[in-house]
Amino acid sequence: MNLQFKTLAAATYVSGSQVAKALSEDWCRRELYCPACDSDRLQQSRPNTPATDFTCAKCTQFYELKSSRSWKPRKIVDAGYNAMLRAIREDRAPNLLFLHYSVDWCVSNLILIPRVFFTESIIEKRKPLNPQARRAGWVGCNILLSQIPDDGKIALVSSGKAVPAHHVRTEFSRVRALAKLPPSKRGWTVDVLALVRRLQKEQFSLQDLYDFEGELRVTHPQNENIRPKIRQQLQVLRDMGLIEFTSPGRYAIRG
Repeated sequence: MNLQFKTLAAATYVSGSQVAKALSEDWCRRELYCPACDSDRLQQSRPNTPATDFTCAKCTQFYELKSSRSWKPRKIVDAGYNAMLRAIREDRAPNLLFLHYSVDWCVSNLILIPRVFFTESIIEKRKPLNPQARRAGWVGCNILLSQIPDDGKIALVSSGKAVPAHHVRTEFSRVRALAKLPPSKRGWTVDVLALVRRLQKEQFSLQDLYDFEGELRVTHPQNENIRPKIRQQLQVLRDMGLIEFTSPGRYAIRG
């Protein structure tokens, strides 16, 4: 994988703020493979296709690309808040590629957030645009990367080095089972998985997760049975092969 942008070729037809977008899209068109299958190419979407920049012709996975020269691993500025919530609830959120490039137009970091990790709890509402703005009152959102478990942040390029494609595809395959859950149930599963990862323990107890009961109550205010829901989601994660039951009330992370 060549991590250098082709600056002159791609920038010939654009100017200003559109240069970075054109360069990053050109690089993905030339160099990027599909993380979800064995296809070695992604097909670029037609201009102005909503929330989709690339599609895999073989497995039909679709990807949205965001690129920046600033590396902000805690949050990403995204589009409309209400539109994002609708996409999540209707299971239309794309796989997200977040590309960080250097001052000399080279890919420094590239992470993939599989679409199954988009839940309402990771979407932060921004303040409406002021009355003087061209789109006065419009409300955007941020994607809170810090709220996504590491399982949902798959590195394709890390610190200027490409990660082997077979490793990327293995990581994507590990979480593919989440797609079988409807969005209304998937949010709970991802939120509990995020808490498991936050513990930073190879082995953990049910009580460890009960300690997050207050936080989950805020995230899911309509659910009055937080502890039973935690136990239910641990069973879901066990069935997916992400954790294992070791003894009553105790679990372990599966590698």
